Amino acid sequence: MRVREIGEFGLIDRLRAAVARGDSTVLVGIGDDAAVVRLDGTPVLTADALVEGVHFRADMIDARSVGYKSLAASVSDVVAMGAAPRHALVTLAVPADETVERLVEMYEGMAEACERFDMTVVGGDIVGTAGPLILSVTVTGELAGPRPLLRSGAQPTDLLFVTGDLGGAGAYVHMMNERPDAVLAEEDAALLRARHQRPWPPLLAGAALARAGVCACANDVSDGLSSELHEIAEASGVRLVVDEERIPTLPALRHYARAVGIRAVDFALTGGEDYQLVGAVSRKDSGRLLTLMEEIGVRVTFIGRAEDGEPGVELRSARGRQPLARGGYDHFSGGRAFSGGGPVGDGRAHE
Repeated sequence: MRVREIGEFGLIDRLRAAVARGDSTVLVGIGDDAAVVRLDGTPVLTADALVEGVHFRADMIDARSVGYKSLAASVSDVVAMGAAPRHALVTLAVPADETVERLVEMYEGMAEACERFDMTVVGGDIVGTAGPLILSVTVTGELAGPRPLLRSGAQPTDLLFVTGDLGGAGAYVHMMNERPDAVLAEEDAALLRARHQRPWPPLLAGAALARAGVCACANDVSDGLSSELHEIAEASGVRLVVDEERIPTLPALRHYARAVGIRAVDFALTGGEDYQLVGAVSRKDSGRLLTLMEEIGVRVTFIGRAEDGEPGVELRSARGRQPLARGGYDHFSGGRAFSGGGPVGDGRAHE
């Protein structure tokens, strides 16, 4: 069934049913002029947009995963601020010939994300467009501690850390765009696909760090580690030195990197869409951070340090210390280091 056959209000009814969820903090949900919610603490707000052909393609990700990922991307921002996600507003720009079934699947993916991240879709808007399909998501969160975690919180002598592993999402996009002929074990391909389609931000990590006052600096890894490190360096006024060999990557990524002749670390540095945390912690609090993350089941790796000096980032390897280019995805830059993560189109038509 096409959207033009059911109309705006019929579509709203279908989508509302797909994300229906009991939530005592929601006083008025979907169906009125605005949502009304109850927050006990300081609100944190963020927004992201996904454009078909730029951020997702039907041959690379199913509709349900698009819906899930649309919330996960914004949840990652909230987590990086030291907050817990609470509510979401979703705006759709929909071509009239889009199928109702596909949109319902996207909202079912959002419902799955809501259960995983303990949040609720409380409203939004639907508008028509000549194309492409666009999802714009606003997520509200609640600050867990007295102060947010900021990009500007790094100090000289701090240690740099990341959660989880990096580069898997970028490797999957590269494989689909550039090397679909690459020979890779089925289980490795499935792991890389999962990193792209079903990212899992470290939900409890940011709130735990903010609540315990363990560190003051974090950033989410959405555009590639190199880009996020440069944001921290510039905001904090410090120089960051990263140990290349310490950057955590999946064995599946390393297998793919060998198969295509690209260093695994390059996917981690510029691939994007990992939605993990990178941050800085004082040496005296680094042990507390490890203990805290172990208690909530989040893997942490120390990858370098902050120093006095001109703001910037250096990569340290067996070849010595070299300046690290910003890299990562930029909607208006006209290019990337390679066709890794971030937007999945050809890098030209939509930029």
